[in-house]
Amino acid sequence: MTSNIYAEKNRWKWLLFVGAVIIGSITFWYTNSFVGELREVERRKVRLWAEATRQINDFQEDNQAISFVFEVIRDNKTVPVILTDQDGMIKGFRNLDSAKADSEKYLREQIRVMKSQHEPIIIDYDSGNQDVIYYKDSILLLKLQYFPIIMLTVIALFIGVAYYAFSNSRRSEQNRVWAGMARETAHQIGTPLSSLMGWLEILRSQSVDESILTEVEKDIRRLDTITDRFSKIGSRPNLKENDVVEVTQNAVDYLKRRVSSKIKVEFYTNVTSLIVPLNASLYEWVIENLVKNGIDAITGEGQITVEVQHMGSKVLIDVTDTGKGLRKSQFQTVFRPGFTTKKRGWGLGLSLAKRIIEEYHGGKIIVYRSEKGKGTTFRVTLNVTA
Repeated sequence: MTSNIYAEKNRWKWLLFVGAVIIGSITFWYTNSFVGELREVERRKVRLWAEATRQINDFQEDNQAISFVFEVIRDNKTVPVILTDQDGMIKGFRNLDSAKADSEKYLREQIRVMKSQHEPIIIDYDSGNQDVIYYKDSILLLKLQYFPIIMLTVIALFIGVAYYAFSNSRRSEQNRVWAGMARETAHQIGTPLSSLMGWLEILRSQSVDESILTEVEKDIRRLDTITDRFSKIGSRPNLKENDVVEVTQNAVDYLKRRVSSKIKVEFYTNVTSLIVPLNASLYEWVIENLVKNGIDAITGEGQITVEVQHMGSKVLIDVTDTGKGLRKSQFQTVFRPGFTTKKRGWGLGLSLAKRIIEEYHGGKIIVYRSEKGKGTTFRVTLNVTA
């Protein structure tokens, strides 16, 4: 069973996304409905403007009527319109860019745009002549159309910035928690470890079988190494010039003697020696975590291959297992604290490995390739000393 503490978080992300889509859809629907109503109002306004233009010609002697229709024409202060005769000659316009309105080319281009937006309105006069009114959406209507897009973009940017700040804050808090737990673990192990070293000396004085004491001493040294590793989490460790080939092989040799006989562990390299800035203790921990992760992925018999390659200014360390493999969706999540595919485990090994390689050594660790049922390759990339 996969235990992933991020599953609940991902569900909340999807709920937020669906909620945002619903809110956005409602906003667009409401705005578009309002825009449609406003567009109809503007069309009626243009029709009224056209009727007023027609009446100017029909009421030549009715001064009161002429005064009224001129008032109607002057009332159109938003909708851009162009009036032409039946032959296409431009007779007048309103609400266009006054700086460009003297240009015939500009007016013809505006007529083309107006035709693409609305059907022109024909004015029939009693004399049998016709005029044509072209019009387009007002600036107010255009602003209203783009308003929900601008609003949602601003909201999305605000949410993005807030989420980024919150994530960084939470990640920093998590790092402090992991570092605190690691140092406390080192402190707790340190006390009985000192006691064990004292008991070892007492056993030596009692003439206990030396072969037994040698194995006990190895385990004590191992505990001392683990304590040292945990104590370094949370503070930047010192990097020294080390032979990455030798350090890697030492880690592999140590694990070879402690894995099941059903699992074969092999080490390969295309270079005999390669100097890299390393904290050897923490780097060995990474190799051990990757190898143990591969061992846990293998059911029954299998093989673990550790390969060191020198590629220009980089050294590539590939750890390949013949285990059950990973889905592509897990390539990033395997490095998150708490992610594990085992029934037992805290899911901290790969997270610590990523921190050690990327934050402490300035390198990179990735799932290089994986295939379900065939195995996985983790790749560590480090910088070679110039």
